[in-house]
Amino acid sequence: MKQYNFLTARSLLVFLACLLLLSACRKASFISGKEATLHASADTLHFDTLFTSTGSVTQYFKIFNDNNQKLLISDIALQGGASSNYKINIDGFPGPSLNNIEMEAHDSLYVFVTVTIDPTTSNLPFLVEDSIRIRYNGNEQWVQLQAWGQNAHFYRSALLSGDTRWTNEKPYVIIGGLLVDEQATLTIEKGCRIYLHADAPFIVEGTLLAQGEQQDSDRIIFQGDRLDNPYRDFPAAWPGIYFRESSRNNALRHVIVKNAYQGIVAEGPSVNGNPKLKLQQCQVDNCYDAGIMGIQSAIEAENCLISNCGKNILLLYGGSYRFTHCTVAAFSNTLIAHTQPVLAVTDFIESGAQVYTAALDALFTNCIFWGQGGAIENEAVVVKKGNGPFNAGFRHCLWKVKTHPENTSSSDMIENEDPLFENTDPKKEAYNFRLQATSPAIDKGLDTGLATDLDEEPRNTGLPDLGAYEKK
Repeated sequence: MKQYNFLTARSLLVFLACLLLLSACRKASFISGKEATLHASADTLHFDTLFTSTGSVTQYFKIFNDNNQKLLISDIALQGGASSNYKINIDGFPGPSLNNIEMEAHDSLYVFVTVTIDPTTSNLPFLVEDSIRIRYNGNEQWVQLQAWGQNAHFYRSALLSGDTRWTNEKPYVIIGGLLVDEQATLTIEKGCRIYLHADAPFIVEGTLLAQGEQQDSDRIIFQGDRLDNPYRDFPAAWPGIYFRESSRNNALRHVIVKNAYQGIVAEGPSVNGNPKLKLQQCQVDNCYDAGIMGIQSAIEAENCLISNCGKNILLLYGGSYRFTHCTVAAFSNTLIAHTQPVLAVTDFIESGAQVYTAALDALFTNCIFWGQGGAIENEAVVVKKGNGPFNAGFRHCLWKVKTHPENTSSSDMIENEDPLFENTDPKKEAYNFRLQATSPAIDKGLDTGLATDLDEEPRNTGLPDLGAYEKK
């Protein structure tokens, strides 16, 4: 009787073990019919304009096994093979192809893609295409690859030691930085595009002459070399433009400087009585730290827009400054919080415990100083610590202030009235700093002799509008 029970129990255990084994085998089996499905997270990968030989950021897509059983992917293959401009990596395994890939039920894998554009003789953008084939159970799926490439002039840790002229037939890509020597002049013609890598400051010890024109295609643009979304609009994408103490007679007209860490920095006073830097119809936008910084320097700016920077204008340690018909505005967004005044002026600079002071002569005429979306009550701040000459004046400006800056003179000011820009939408990153028809800044300016605005539109005679734009 006991022997019978023992055998029965043992038989039952063996039977249950077989059931479990069969069940495990069924779960581990591969789906083999053509009804099997998988899908990719994208049917096309687009790479924005890439400059020849510099490569790209990595993009990726995912492949999903939609089945309740394991799936064996016969192969994932880059159709251009090893000679393709593209390179792929499949869950850590380099391409151009990978065979017999096992995917668990409802699992996924990553396919990473990069592209390098080979140099060509073409100056115009060109399209580089390839595709990735995914084969399984007699089925095929495809992911298309598209990249725009463009040839360019490349400068790597370069020194310009003689007078140089840049023309606009191809962009300029700067890696590692560029230095204009003390005895050199760099002239940049209208329509030039200058793209700078994250490690590439643009340093001027000599002279920079950048002469754009009012049409968008004729403006000169300095920006980072990452043109893929979302990086193309990130601040601090490149260091900035730096005018050193020896630099002189610099003139920028219809120039756009954007997405830098510090947009434009001028160090030291003029060496010859002229402004170290003259800005006309220029735009400085989306710079992480300062838009325009002067350090005991000499800057003259007319019809300029300085917008959405961490510190739009920062003038330190005295100097000589003239800002006329400039719009200086900042709105908090997801990348730069508006936590600093749009204008800060001092006659001092601190180094450790030491405070150094210098004479200040600054005049702001027909300007707008406005910020929103932050906790800043005084958008124009002037601080004096020295005993030397100190002159800071504001004439016919609109500003947001709770307390008037000390040690300054002001006349015919509009205080704490919204200038009513055409459009300011930080969520959509859409800004138009032209004035609405009901703006309090219209016809409130002083005639300074400037005949046109930032767009080269004529200004009203006698009573121009405040800021960089004249209402049509």
